[in-house]
Amino acid sequence: MTHVVIVGGGPGGYEAALVAAQLGADVTIVDRDGIGGSAVLTDCVPSKTLIATAEVMTAVQESSELGVRFAGHDDDFRQAASVDLGAVNARVKELAASQSVDIAQRLDEAKVRVISGTGRLDGPETVLATTDDGVERLAADAVLLATGARPRVLETAQPDGERILTWEQVYNLDELPERLVVIGSGVTGAEFASAYHALGVEVALVSSRDRVLPGEDADAAELLQGVLTRRGMTVVGRSRANEVVRDGDAVVVTLTDGRILRGSHCLLAVGSVPNTAGLGLEEAGVTLEDGDFVGVDRVSRTTARGVYGAGDCTGVLMLASVAAMQGRIAMWHALGDAVAPLDLKTVSSNVFTAPEIATVGWSQRAVDAGEIEARSVMLPLAGNARAKMQGVHDGFVKLFCRPGTGIVIGGVVVGPHASELIHPVSLAVGERLTVDDVAHAFTVYPSISGSVAEAARRLHRR
Repeated sequence: MTHVVIVGGGPGGYEAALVAAQLGADVTIVDRDGIGGSAVLTDCVPSKTLIATAEVMTAVQESSELGVRFAGHDDDFRQAASVDLGAVNARVKELAASQSVDIAQRLDEAKVRVISGTGRLDGPETVLATTDDGVERLAADAVLLATGARPRVLETAQPDGERILTWEQVYNLDELPERLVVIGSGVTGAEFASAYHALGVEVALVSSRDRVLPGEDADAAELLQGVLTRRGMTVVGRSRANEVVRDGDAVVVTLTDGRILRGSHCLLAVGSVPNTAGLGLEEAGVTLEDGDFVGVDRVSRTTARGVYGAGDCTGVLMLASVAAMQGRIAMWHALGDAVAPLDLKTVSSNVFTAPEIATVGWSQRAVDAGEIEARSVMLPLAGNARAKMQGVHDGFVKLFCRPGTGIVIGGVVVGPHASELIHPVSLAVGERLTVDDVAHAFTVYPSISGSVAEAARRLHRR
C-alpha cells in the first residue's frame, strides 16, 4: 500500500486526502490549526458569512426604489434596521466550526488518519509529527505540503486583537466599530470595507494605487470604487500606512504622505505570508521561491522527489478552489491516475463586494498588452430587464473571444451574485465553446444571465 502523508488540513490537504483514500492509499494528515484550515476557520467561510449579513443590509438600504417603506422612520433604513455584530460573529464562528466538523467526519469515513500536531520533513520520505505526546516518525511514499499562509503584518502596525486587527481577528468584536480604517485595497481589504460599510460602519479604505482592486479588471474596479464612494465610503488613494498606533479607545493611522486618519479600529489587509518556516523544506531538497513560497510545477511537484505542494503556501493564485485542485492533481499524479496539469486560465474567481466582481480566463489587461488577440464586448446591466425590476443599476457583462474562431477565452461579470453568473462563462472557457454556442443556448426571460447570451450574440460574425 502507498503511504501518503499530508501536512496541513486546509482545502489543499483534505481534498488531496479524500482523493488519495479513494485511490487506495494509506493516508495521514498532520494538522496544527484545525481541519478546514484558514479557508474554513478564519478566512473564506467566516468572511462570506459576515458578507451574507451585509448583503441583506445592502438590499434593505436600496429597497425604497422598489416601494418598500419603513413605518415611522421616514424611509431611513439605518433607523429601521440595525446589526447585532455579536450575534453575527457568533453565527460566523458556529458555521465555521460546523463546517470543520463536517469535513473531519468525511475524512473519518474515508479512513484518513488525522494527527493533531505540527509536521516537518526529515528528508523527502519522512515526516516528523510533533504532538503533546511526543514525536512520531511517519514514513511516506508521497508527501503533500499544504501548510497555508497567515496575514502579513507591518512592523509599525502590530495587531493587538482589540483595535488593530488582522482579518482573522475581526470575529471577536461584539460591537460595530464607529469608524474603521482598512489598510489595503486588494480583494480582502475591499471585501471587508464593503461589508462593514453596509453594516452601518463609517469606513476609510487606504489604497496604495490610484484605485481599489489594482489586480482586477480596470472597468470593474472603477465601477466598484464609484459605487463605494457614492454610498459614502472614503477611499484614500495613492498612499500607504506608515504607522498604526493605539490612542486609548482609538487608533491613529499615519500615512506615508503625512496624512493622518483616526478611527475606532484598524483592519490590516496587506497580504499573506506562507507558513513554510521551520518545516525542514530546504534540507529535504524543496526549493523556496521569492517570498518563501514552495515552488511547484503544474502537477504540484516540488524540487524534491515525491514531495508535492498545494494551496497558499505555494503562492499560486491563492484561492481555496485552486488549493483543492492542486491537492487533487498532486494525488492523481503521485498515485498514477489520469491527470491534467493545472490551467489557471480556466479558474473562475470572485470578489464578494457589493456589487460582486467575477472573472475567468484571459483579462482585459492581457488583451491590451498584446499577450493575446481578442475581440470583446461590454454590456451594462442597466439595459437588462430583470436588473431594472430588481433596481440594479451598477454592473456589466464583458466577454472576450478569439477573432477568427469566436472561441470564448475570458469574461467578467459585475453585479449581484456575479459568483453564480460567471459559471456559464467559466464553462465556455473550460470547454472552448464559441460565442455562437453560448448565444444559442436558451436563457430564462427575464434573467440577468440573459445578458451573458446577449453579449455572446453581439460577438457573432458571419
